[in-house]
Amino acid sequence: MTNSHEAGAGPGRLLLLLPVQAAVVAALGLLVTGPLAHRWPLSAEDGVNRALAAHRTAFATAFTDGASLLAGTESVIALTLLCTAALLLVPHVPRWREAAFLAVAVAAQSAVFLLVTLVVNRERPDVPHLDPAPPTSSFPSGHVGASVALFGGLAVLASRRLHGARRHLVVGLLLVIPLFVAVSRAYRGMHHTSDVVAGLLNGACTLALVAAALLPRPREEAATPAPGPAAPRARRAVVVRHPRACGDGTAARVRAVLCDHGYTEQRWTETTAGDPSGALASCLGGTDTDLVVVCGGDGTVRACADVVAGTGISLAIVPCGTGNLLARNLRLPTEPVAALREALRGQAVGLDVGRIRGDGIAPTRFAVMAGAGFDAAMVRDASARLKESLGWAAYVVSAVRHLGDARMRLSIRLDGGAPLERRARMVVIGNVGTLQGGLPLLPEARPDSGRLEVVLLDPRGVTGWLAAAGYLASRVPGGRRQRASGAGERTLAHGALEYFGATRIDLRFARPQPRELDGDVFPAGTRLTAEVEPGALRVCLPAPARADAPAGAGIPTRAGAPAGADAPARADVPAGADAPTRAGAPVGADVPARADAPARADAPAQAATPTGADVPARAGGEGGVHGHRDARTAAQ
Repeated sequence: MTNSHEAGAGPGRLLLLLPVQAAVVAALGLLVTGPLAHRWPLSAEDGVNRALAAHRTAFATAFTDGASLLAGTESVIALTLLCTAALLLVPHVPRWREAAFLAVAVAAQSAVFLLVTLVVNRERPDVPHLDPAPPTSSFPSGHVGASVALFGGLAVLASRRLHGARRHLVVGLLLVIPLFVAVSRAYRGMHHTSDVVAGLLNGACTLALVAAALLPRPREEAATPAPGPAAPRARRAVVVRHPRACGDGTAARVRAVLCDHGYTEQRWTETTAGDPSGALASCLGGTDTDLVVVCGGDGTVRACADVVAGTGISLAIVPCGTGNLLARNLRLPTEPVAALREALRGQAVGLDVGRIRGDGIAPTRFAVMAGAGFDAAMVRDASARLKESLGWAAYVVSAVRHLGDARMRLSIRLDGGAPLERRARMVVIGNVGTLQGGLPLLPEARPDSGRLEVVLLDPRGVTGWLAAAGYLASRVPGGRRQRASGAGERTLAHGALEYFGATRIDLRFARPQPRELDGDVFPAGTRLTAEVEPGALRVCLPAPARADAPAGAGIPTRAGAPAGADAPARADVPAGADAPTRAGAPVGADVPARADAPARADAPAQAATPTGADVPARAGGEGGVHGHRDARTAAQ
């Protein structure tokens, strides 16, 4: 990843086009007030203003008065300062680029407007004015240009931060405001139609130039080269270290690997019980950081991902925890330093994260899974001593103690649909789906799918537990793969498992239930709401295997699915070679299904529809996260 100064140097020159923009708008103004003034459609503008003045009503006048107030100089300045301060003070990490974008856009639009009015002198329409007329030229409309820069700028930022229906609603409402201001200025007799159009163009062009100069692309190419060893300057890395999980020896090797890849400026910080991210937000604030390295388990990665997501800073994982589920699902080596070395030689990929909140849980993010019921109780009661001696097998010991726990009543709402009433022992929302030992709890979960997967576990008696275990075991590499009887099948394993997929999931429990996020226990509660943030977290992943690798070297598999679980191969690619995917396209979208496997073209499970976890392979349905994983087993 290039340094932001270097990356922004080229785009920053786009701001030099603002004087050119001012010259173009001024030239248009001279044409409008000169040679074209008496030509159609400009010759009809006075008639439009007279018609609007003749049909004024008390309601419309009061309504448009609000638009004039909203786009007035004092209001625009106050709102810009307020929004800029919020971008710097509210998030964990100050949004410096976004704050600068909004402030510069409003200021640049005003500067262009003032320059144009020095050249163009146009009288205001010859109708009664409902607002005091400022001394500036009627061309272009300053109110309209300012509203486009401010509210259009907020719409740009909202489109990058929000998702789903909420994004469309917020962006739509923000973009309506400049149009409302434009109509109101003509209605109130303050501008000709061409003045309003010029104001819209001035604001829009300013926004486009400033956004291109100051904002990173909201979602970079699906696979952007990660930092390589040859660097033109010293790179800066912040390293978050869990002191118990990452010993001094491992830390020294991590430091050496980073130096080998050009990260000679390193800032190390340690996690604490009260701050599992190691004060990462303060380490990033006001600095030009190229990389965040997390040395710890899934809980440490989750806490750091919550800070880094959406900033554009790449994150490298050094798996030092008990389970290391995210690293396993992403096919990273289980040896910590080897994982870092391969990641830095590879590429930075935009992966999804889940944003979750609930009673007693402030809004935060998770990268692996969030659960309630049986699995949360298992995590909560796992012995710390056993985890140190047995590793993830300690969770199995804890799970046995909770096999007899009572079922819970819950309702689940998918993408705002009708609530579904259920009984279950456990509910898990997954961004990835494979557990320790390669057990595919959520076979359809992928960290680049743009949605979350849900499983309800409700085995009844010994036979129910055996049915669920048998079904999941059949999905492990080497197991006999079961087939679904139909695409609309909701429950599996004789009703012990039920799968869904959605971008937003609302859970309500009849009684408080234990809850966990990425292996961290949270207080028991009755609510959980999770939403996906597509591509919000940039993670350094190993480079794809070479296409000329020997047969059997591995076919890239879907992240979150067991390696080797019947991944479809392309007919035109030798066995074991990576099947390339289109950058920016859905993974595996152009990869035909294997000739020897039943393929279904009726394809993707719909959001808010149960996903058939045992549906036969779709065309491309088993592709890796942008083809960046080989066929190492999930357990390694």
